[in-house]
Amino acid sequence: MWGCGALLGARTRSRLWREVLVAWGRRWSAAAPYSASAEPSRVRALVYGHHGDPAKVVELKDLELAAVGGSDVHVRMLAAPINPSDINMIQGNYGLLPKLPAVGGNEGVGQVVAVGSSVTGVKPGDWVIPANAGLGTWRTEAVFSEEALIGVPSDIPLQSAATLSVNPCTAYRMLMDFEQLQPGDSVIQNASNSGVGQAVIQIAAALGLRTVNVVRDRPDIQKLTDRLKSLGAEHVLTEEELRKHEMKNFFKDMPQPRLALNCVGGKSSTELLRHLAPGGTMVTYGGMAKQPVIASVSQLIFKDLKLRGFWLSQWKKDHSPAQFKELILTLCSLIGRGQLTAPACSEVPLQDYQRALEASMQPFVSSKQILTMC
Repeated sequence: MWGCGALLGARTRSRLWREVLVAWGRRWSAAAPYSASAEPSRVRALVYGHHGDPAKVVELKDLELAAVGGSDVHVRMLAAPINPSDINMIQGNYGLLPKLPAVGGNEGVGQVVAVGSSVTGVKPGDWVIPANAGLGTWRTEAVFSEEALIGVPSDIPLQSAATLSVNPCTAYRMLMDFEQLQPGDSVIQNASNSGVGQAVIQIAAALGLRTVNVVRDRPDIQKLTDRLKSLGAEHVLTEEELRKHEMKNFFKDMPQPRLALNCVGGKSSTELLRHLAPGGTMVTYGGMAKQPVIASVSQLIFKDLKLRGFWLSQWKKDHSPAQFKELILTLCSLIGRGQLTAPACSEVPLQDYQRALEASMQPFVSSKQILTMC
């Protein structure tokens, strides 16, 4: 198993991937540049026929590869992460549920093998990611419509491409859309070691924003603190530290945050509200504690705090595909400049999916599980 915390290792592997896969893509495109005439491939996919415990309902199955129509793209998947939204979708408690049976996975990166005769946006050898959730990325290959895909540069690290379309997009939009922040302003967030949290730290640093990052206490808290600070976190606090009376002096040395990002709910979100500047906004994008957000009357009346929610799927419904592609390319430019890296992750072969699913649901796991297809 490879870890992708080391940037050099990730870049080296991405270069090797490109050399092998570009050659592989050329072989395919030379044989069948615009057709479905290639010999049928053995497609392996993680499928669930009903909702429930992912470890029990997800199965590795063989699927038949559909024919490539005029507006279709044959994609060989390279890597796909396991996100909390993937788990929630399988459990049946997410805001978007595909028709069953379904292939798991909302995010990932693949390489174009062949294209239909009317496809103009991508070509064999290109890297592509899903344009929307529900595509079903936990599979070795598939035929998708061109409009379901977005081309991305193939010179970015593989793990960055595989984890690009959900967490970094969520982080960027929350930082940009709710408060008009200026360099030197501060942001406070919980679940700071999550995929979104790590992206918030890096994007905020690139924008000149200061971050206060709250995490749950754990045995390896110093190791986690060091990692988050290496990404650009200015302060890393535990939930317990945030509740201490001494915190009243904390913001004498930095401005009170005008933006709080909440992925937990319950007491954790109440603490974020307590430290927000008057007129500030708390944006909720997750509910890990499965407890409601509670705001006191005094916070709403005397501090005029605003409570908002964010869901990337809704943002994409409210904006054009061109705007989402622009967002993706903005993030790719940050990746290219070394200002945004993939979250800490562990690569797991597709056939070992049970191990990956179990690891993704364990508490205090800061390493995202990424399914590799080769």
